[in-house]
Amino acid sequence: MKKIDITELVLRDGHQCHIATRLRTEDMLPICSELDNLGFWSVEAWGGATFDACVRYLREDPWERLRRLRHALPNSRIQMLLRGQNLLGYRHYSDDVVDLFVKKSADNGVDVFRIFDAMNDLRNIQTSLESVKKYKKHAEVAISYTTSPLHNVDYFTGLAKEIENHGADSLAIKDMAGLLTPKSTKDLVTSISKEISLPIHIHSHATSGLATANLFAAVDCGATMIDTCNSSFSEGASHPTTESVIAGLHELGYETGVQLDKIENITSYLKDVRKKYWQFESEFTGLDPRVLINQVPGGMISNLSSQLKDQGALDKMNEVLAEIPNVRKDLGYPPLVTPTSQIVGTQAALNIITGERYKSITNEVKNYFLGEYGKALGEINQEIMKKAIGDEKPMTCRPADKLKPEINNLKVKCEDVAKSEEDLLTYAMFPDLANTFLKERNAGTLEPEELLDIEESKSSAAKYAPSEFNVTLHGETYHIKLTGSGNPGQHEKPYHVVVDGISEEVLIETLDMVEVGNSEASKTTSSAPKSGGNLRPTHDGCVTTAMPGTVIDIKVNVGDQVNAGDSLIVIEAMKMENEIQAPKSGTVVGIHISKGQSISPDVTLIEIQA
Repeated sequence: MKKIDITELVLRDGHQCHIATRLRTEDMLPICSELDNLGFWSVEAWGGATFDACVRYLREDPWERLRRLRHALPNSRIQMLLRGQNLLGYRHYSDDVVDLFVKKSADNGVDVFRIFDAMNDLRNIQTSLESVKKYKKHAEVAISYTTSPLHNVDYFTGLAKEIENHGADSLAIKDMAGLLTPKSTKDLVTSISKEISLPIHIHSHATSGLATANLFAAVDCGATMIDTCNSSFSEGASHPTTESVIAGLHELGYETGVQLDKIENITSYLKDVRKKYWQFESEFTGLDPRVLINQVPGGMISNLSSQLKDQGALDKMNEVLAEIPNVRKDLGYPPLVTPTSQIVGTQAALNIITGERYKSITNEVKNYFLGEYGKALGEINQEIMKKAIGDEKPMTCRPADKLKPEINNLKVKCEDVAKSEEDLLTYAMFPDLANTFLKERNAGTLEPEELLDIEESKSSAAKYAPSEFNVTLHGETYHIKLTGSGNPGQHEKPYHVVVDGISEEVLIETLDMVEVGNSEASKTTSSAPKSGGNLRPTHDGCVTTAMPGTVIDIKVNVGDQVNAGDSLIVIEAMKMENEIQAPKSGTVVGIHISKGQSISPDVTLIEIQA
């Protein structure tokens, strides 16, 4: 009886696809002992977007999550998704950072590293693969599957042979968007299995509705490993259902080593837990055959909808999905998987939100054109590349060859907040974000984003005041957002009140849950603006942003002379960096923002006078 090994994805890719990677460690741990005894080949529980989400939203230490899961899953192989030279960030890191990241991941509990490169440029997986082998863990290298005029069976088969020659322990076909069909799966697995001796592992998202059929077709043609997800977080943008696939395999005479009747309690628990995260559910995570055209991967679709919602542009989702294939073509048909999915998706969103294609070009797109992510398979749109990088010449070497060792420099930069090598690596992934996170963690003041109770939200009884709302005054609408900091036990606690992106800090005495309409429920003491006022643009020298974001760099000072098109501000929006240029030449006469501040459209950030 042929054995088929199964990787369970519910602790990583499943919730990444359906609730924007928001499942908290505390909600994973109660069922880990049962998962641990089911007989899965591996349990994917770390990597991908979970590292970012832990720090950015959940306010959890991602390394502590890994350690707790390692303790809770003593008999299981813990698997992670690693983006090669990108690690878990959005740029390439130097080889010494890559090696240390792999070492600490292995030390803290990772057994299986699924390594991929968004461009299928194997130069970008070289260091991470060597490090995984050095630390005696399982190195699974993934092909990022996509379709285009250039991506065909011969191309992918040749890539598989190179991966085997690089020393991988197994090969994954990573169908991150759900583009495989039963026939293309059969053709691809049949061709690859004739050329390599590595175990073949199939990963296919269910967005198009074909993934379950793809798994059976793959197994029939020689694949011995497949990915599935518990039914509590399966199907749609996620993956084929674990229970259903196991039942089907057993019926066909395959052995999986997983006892179907022992999964039911896990499923029941996770279905109930999922209800807590209702506000992160996306209407775009169900069955959607349009993915065969737009190619947006399952892990991106819920995050894209969440980000467009934050931008106040969720109504433009269909336009953005239609624009994504156009941007992808301009960039030479990269597979859409992190970070290229975010790079292409964010640029497409900018093209739609600003009302003009490439009016604003993200720094990541510029870096892509410069070759910093690797070599594109297809021809790049030269006109757009010229607009983005001018006369600069793209690199032709391995991108990481241009990077100097970073570890010693990082140690200096984060010495005040990093307590361990793991902290240093968190800082390396997201410097500004990690700086705040580590400071708050060290002070014991971390506050995760609030989970709203679904029953209270539906109740007609008194509700607690929301943390985000609109206020209309004299015909003008202002967006209000409240965020807190400090120790909840403090008598006076600082809260940040953001009005149309302009932040002010106020001290609020003993802020309990404030009921809507109760104007005397809190007392506000000394209020002092932390940054500039809410200035509306009044002339053509007023610099504004096309989309909300966070200021990460201000490149000019008052009194500086600038030319039209000069970069003035760098903001982070939708996890990508975007430069805001001078609309005219002149002198900088006013700067109304500060680093770290949230900003929104239609507000003057910098003023220039001719």
